[in-house]
Amino acid sequence: MHTKLTLAIALSAMTLGVAGCSAPAPSTPPSPDSPAASAAPAADFALDITGAPGRIAQAGLTVLTAEGNVDHYHAHLDVLKDGKPIAVPANIGITTGADNRANGISALHTHDTTGVVHIESPTAGQVFTLGQLLTEWGVLGGSGAAGAGGGSLDGWTVYVNGRKSDAWIRDLPFKAHDEIVLSYGTAPATIPASYDFPPGE
Repeated sequence: MHTKLTLAIALSAMTLGVAGCSAPAPSTPPSPDSPAASAAPAADFALDITGAPGRIAQAGLTVLTAEGNVDHYHAHLDVLKDGKPIAVPANIGITTGADNRANGISALHTHDTTGVVHIESPTAGQVFTLGQLLTEWGVLGGSGAAGAGGGSLDGWTVYVNGRKSDAWIRDLPFKAHDEIVLSYGTAPATIPASYDFPPGE
């Protein structure tokens, strides 16, 4: 069954139809010999929506004409720098045309600035990762190099449901209702362990 969803975009909205999706590109763990970065990613974490198609492809994902309905779940992401929140932008993973109207969407995306990450895929069992979302955002390049919005992930720590994770940030999978915290520098006294998802999410 095909579903249609109106996508809220800062400049406009458009209803989209359904299409297919491909598997994400595999990622390679970092070299143990690579030097650690001495500074956090740049302070500018704004989303440049005009570059969305290239970043979605760089993340190993496909631009769809609508959200998938085979696998559908949500996770939540908090990004903290020295304990202060960095807003997760609306419309990560959403493309627009020359008229600034939405014309495509990745299976991995955001709709607003709550930090809720939507996984809505037409393919069953596909794994979506934090690295892919950060690549779509422009914080991280798909090759591991810095993206337009920041630098490397050296010096960052990731927590899942309140517990520090040893997983490489790029490969951390999103799971239903996970609370993920990406923190740099001084962490807050309490790391969020859960998120109060709205009914139906």
